[in-house]
Amino acid sequence: MSTTANTGDTHTDRRRWAGLVVISVAVSLIIVDSTIVNVAIPSIVGELDISSTQVQWVQESYTLVFAALLLVFGSLADRYGRRRLLVIGVSVFAAASALAALAPNGDLLVGARILQGIGGAMVLPTTLSLVNATFTGRERGIAFAVWGSTIGGMVAVGPLLGGWLTTDFSWRWAFGINIPLGIAIVVGAFLTVRESRDTVHAGRIDVVGAVLSVVTSATLVFGLIEGRTYGWWTPAERFRIGSLEWPASSSPVPVAFVVTVLAGVGFVLWTRRRQRTGRSTLIALDLFGIASFRNGSIAALIVSLGEFGIILSLPLWLQNVLGYSALQTGFVLLALAIGSFVASGFAATTGQRIGPLPIVRIGIAAEIVGVAAIGFVVSASTPWWAIVPCLFVYGFGVGLATAQLTSVVLRDVPVERSGEASGAQSTARQIGSALGIAVLGTVLFTSTGTLLQHRLEDAGAPPAAASHVADAVVASSGGAIAGLRSQSPATADAAAASFSDGTRAAAWSAAGFLVLGLAATLRLRARPVDEEGAAGR
Repeated sequence: MSTTANTGDTHTDRRRWAGLVVISVAVSLIIVDSTIVNVAIPSIVGELDISSTQVQWVQESYTLVFAALLLVFGSLADRYGRRRLLVIGVSVFAAASALAALAPNGDLLVGARILQGIGGAMVLPTTLSLVNATFTGRERGIAFAVWGSTIGGMVAVGPLLGGWLTTDFSWRWAFGINIPLGIAIVVGAFLTVRESRDTVHAGRIDVVGAVLSVVTSATLVFGLIEGRTYGWWTPAERFRIGSLEWPASSSPVPVAFVVTVLAGVGFVLWTRRRQRTGRSTLIALDLFGIASFRNGSIAALIVSLGEFGIILSLPLWLQNVLGYSALQTGFVLLALAIGSFVASGFAATTGQRIGPLPIVRIGIAAEIVGVAAIGFVVSASTPWWAIVPCLFVYGFGVGLATAQLTSVVLRDVPVERSGEASGAQSTARQIGSALGIAVLGTVLFTSTGTLLQHRLEDAGAPPAAASHVADAVVASSGGAIAGLRSQSPATADAAAASFSDGTRAAAWSAAGFLVLGLAATLRLRARPVDEEGAAGR
């Protein structure tokens, strides 16, 4: 009898861990896609002849839709089945990738990216809640370590994969590769991932709450991402969607923020009203009464401000200042992925002895060291090997902090409500990431433009000419530096030095946000290790 039972337990255990591999690959699919497109953009522009506005929407429509729908799909997964929504999300994502790979023009490519964002928003919170529902105690910490290290590693693998596919094949394969991977994930999910859902809180979906949630998230992320492009208050560039054009007298960004506040307040009031009458809500506000969930979500938002924002500036600096190709840039950033994967093994062994919260703090501290070191070594003549150790340490920290902070946030959340909680904390992370990209992007480009103009004026250039060159370098995200080398080597050198200084300022700003994030974790209470092991049993 015991032999049979042990055999059954072993089979179930193997299936759970195989399911974790499938879940991690699903996360990889959407994380890689969010970074792989950045490398492919120049080739897309060349083949489809898309406008600068379409370029922005190819890159940002995915992020906008993705962030806006996380909370909605996290709640739907709890009600209708987490594996079911995972499979649907991957299927939508793969189908949208096929449309993107075959897109004959920019408008259809943007449409495909929007569909990808919908599919991706189904996948991320669902994978989180599946991990939370499948693993308990110390195994949960190991599982989250694998999940988080996958995210950290794939952020760096995306540019490498995108550079290789774009350079040796076509930008269309940057999307086409998602199709066979999607099929493999769907098959693997049916074979290894067990279905789970919330049977206690299931009820009719709160449609009004869902709409208010989407409007709040979408307008906030739009404002954060597009503030530098369209102007934080006065219009810097005309905002267009197809044939529709925003009035030139004002920027759409402050209007978006006003809508964010109104919709956000409306969402809270509406949700509280439904809770008082005993009706189902998109997210129960009493989750924020759980100290670990509330404080952990705040810490996750702050950490996200500095965690991935530096990935915006480094590829631009490597390609436009040092002159590396997309593939060479990907190889340099691979150090981040290696550090992240190494972290999963460290967390799995050390985390069982000291618990997840100390691992989070060690991880954030490693991120601070790594990103600050990048700030110290960056210059127009920095060799690639000087950046690699910094990226490895940074990636090691990301691998530790990302996963284990998620584990801490969801630690005291009832399993049956893990979907809505996962959606809420994922939304917090996405808002933090969008804010980080907005702030660090502003630091990068403002510093670059100001410093370059001063350098050129100090060298004797007329203010109007210096301003024109600085604007061209900033508008091209550093791409104009290559053209300047043949026209005026001295001007190109000044531009490279200024862009390096801007990258340094962005790195130190990211380190500052991470210091604040580390401080925010001090509000979290560490459990004794034996309690961590017993949790969820």
